[in-house]
Amino acid sequence: MYQYSALPSAVAYVHGGRDAPELTGEVWLYQKRESVLVVANIEGLPSNNTSGFFALHIHEGNHCTGIDFADTGNHYNPAGSPHPRHAGDLPPLLSCEGRAYLAVMTDRFRLADVVGRTIVIHNGPDDFKSQPSGNAGEKIACGVIRWDMEAGVHMPIG
Repeated sequence: MYQYSALPSAVAYVHGGRDAPELTGEVWLYQKRESVLVVANIEGLPSNNTSGFFALHIHEGNHCTGIDFADTGNHYNPAGSPHPRHAGDLPPLLSCEGRAYLAVMTDRFRLADVVGRTIVIHNGPDDFKSQPSGNAGEKIACGVIRWDMEAGVHMPIG
């Protein structure tokens, strides 16, 4: 197994809501010059999604509260871009026996812009065209992005 040599700059500890209580995971964010590496390691994705794809977005809210995580608000979109060009639009998770791993580099935001905001997993795939948010279904999991102060924690890649 390859170990990524840098410590994450921020992390979101994701937990499922009433429709996916077993869902847990972590999303690590690494600031890299002009881009951010986003790495998600998720387990407990529900099996009732026939496509196996789950939308993953950064939302503008800063709390994982409310019925079905309603307090997360809309997609993070400071430039007012159409979907799927929101700063918070990320590629979907693909479930493999309830687990998903994703690593993606983005230049749509700087880490300082999203710390304190929420990472949200939806119960369906993003269609990448419907406005304003891709018709991705209900919010089933959430985590707040926080600066990572845990020394010595390395994210396994691979």
